[in-house]
Amino acid sequence: MTKNLDKEGFKSIVDNYHLFYVDLWGVVHNGVTLHKEAIKTLQEITKKKKDYILLTNAPRPNHSVKTFLEKLGMDKDIRDHVFTSGEAALNYLKKNLTGKTFYHVGPPRDFDLFDNFKEKESKNIKNCDYILCTGLFDEYDNDLEYYKDLFENFLERKMICTNPDLIVDRGSKRELCAGSVAMVFEKMGGEVVYFGKPYPEVYNQSFYNKNKKILSIGDNLNTDIKGANLLNFDSLIISNGIHKNEIKDNGIEKTSKSYEVICNFIQSELKW
Repeated sequence: MTKNLDKEGFKSIVDNYHLFYVDLWGVVHNGVTLHKEAIKTLQEITKKKKDYILLTNAPRPNHSVKTFLEKLGMDKDIRDHVFTSGEAALNYLKKNLTGKTFYHVGPPRDFDLFDNFKEKESKNIKNCDYILCTGLFDEYDNDLEYYKDLFENFLERKMICTNPDLIVDRGSKRELCAGSVAMVFEKMGGEVVYFGKPYPEVYNQSFYNKNKKILSIGDNLNTDIKGANLLNFDSLIISNGIHKNEIKDNGIEKTSKSYEVICNFIQSELKW
């Protein structure tokens, strides 16, 4: 049974945990503005001398996301808790694929992910050793059929996907993410290595979490909550995010069951 925290607030459970993995997009901001109640909650967690990581499936290095959050008005002491799926992927690429050529699938804003090895980028998919997927091309940001044609003859290449999210809401606009492209590649028979929630690597790289009681907070059942379930963390789903309509229509129990996940807690927004 999922417990609703809207009346008692997040403060009613905070003392039960040592560490909090907090999703950024959909919990702390919506891509346009910061959520004030969530910021206050993070400040209160710090006052309690508890640890938290702002764990985000952003296909860019930590410093890029911190710069974006600074523009939204987030204080440095909160920004310093950021860890991205892009950073986890970058660590893997440096260790395992140094010197290999890649073909980038994604928008120009993600170029800083491979800033230190951009000379290894191939402009033609025919000449690459692996495919680096950070998102969708701007000119094909809503057309998954394009990617089927692109990948058709290159399924023997391995794909590195730096954001397993399928969709995201930017303000009131819903957009496809890298995970949707990777799913196309995988369904066609290609091999994908994912970095980001729900996969364990991003959690383990971000913070030493052994022997800690952990709560994972997010608005995505496929990533935030599934990742918590896989790693035996407790979870809090923010219901005013991407599953808002599903939860409103069907309730959290039925909705979470349809995604084959378990949520310990639910809150409409992260609020102290």
